Amino acid sequence: MRGIITFALRQPILVVFLTFLVGIAGVVAYFYTPIEAYPDVTSTRARVIVQWPGRSAEEVEKFIVLPLTQAFSNIPRKRSIRSISLFGLGVVSVLFDDDVDDFFAQQNVASRLSGVDLPAGASAYLEPPYGATGEIFRYVLKGARPIRDLTALQNWVVRRHLLQVPGVADVVTFGGEEKVYEVQLNPILLDAYDLTTLDVVEALSRANINVGGDVIEQGDQAYVVRGVGLLEKIEDIENVLITLRGNVPIYVKSVGKVVVSAKPRLGTCGLNEADDVVQGIVLMRRGEDPSTVIPLVKQKIVELNTRFLPPGVQVVPFLDRTELVNTTVKTVLH
Repeated sequence: MRGIITFALRQPILVVFLTFLVGIAGVVAYFYTPIEAYPDVTSTRARVIVQWPGRSAEEVEKFIVLPLTQAFSNIPRKRSIRSISLFGLGVVSVLFDDDVDDFFAQQNVASRLSGVDLPAGASAYLEPPYGATGEIFRYVLKGARPIRDLTALQNWVVRRHLLQVPGVADVVTFGGEEKVYEVQLNPILLDAYDLTTLDVVEALSRANINVGGDVIEQGDQAYVVRGVGLLEKIEDIENVLITLRGNVPIYVKSVGKVVVSAKPRLGTCGLNEADDVVQGIVLMRRGEDPSTVIPLVKQKIVELNTRFLPPGVQVVPFLDRTELVNTTVKTVLH
């Protein structure tokens, strides 16, 4: 201690200069250090969600969860593996050590997931890295349009633009109806033409594709040949050829009718007086600052309402974490 005091007395200019530098560093840290009102203290995690429609929990456990668990068992710096098997759904969560970053966890799980041979009809999804406090914004899509159209706008326009905002991990959709084209077959007509439902399904599968061709060269020019066969409207589906009976074509419209319908709904979402709305939940990536991400989300919503959404359709926010974060930070600082 005496040596430090002696050095400070002999070098006053150096001591004043160092004190000045420390003061500047403190001021910079005060204004630029990010403040998280609700820090995420959960462990680093990578979660894989697999959907296998129509399968029992036992089948999901045997053919989905166990192979994934075995593939993830030797990931480096893994702490534990947890899983849930439900009807048509399997969830496998890999927990890592506290000092492992999300990029390392996501990369290792994704590389092992690509090497697992899942059964036909099963689709796997690697959940983005967000924590328990990642929900920062909620909104509804309002407009004088059918609920199916609003759902399509949410999934194909709004969600895609919000995912481009820096710091956003995912945008989850609640409520709405997903539009589908439904073929209602007449069993009497099927029996009359000696056809089965499988024949119709195979015919629709063969018709709903684009086929690549070759190139035709004429002089200095080349023309690309391709077959366009994707079904776009009801008439296209009705005119799909199933088979021939005595040189007479049998179309889909010969054995049934095509209507616009929706997938079976497992529930509805309501807000205040509205019983059926399309809601979106914006989730923030782990480690991001909500005071920075939320203003960018609001800016993107203004852009959506003014440039991309059709007239009469608006994104209307109803839950914003900005006020809660500001109030919490103010309380802590004072």
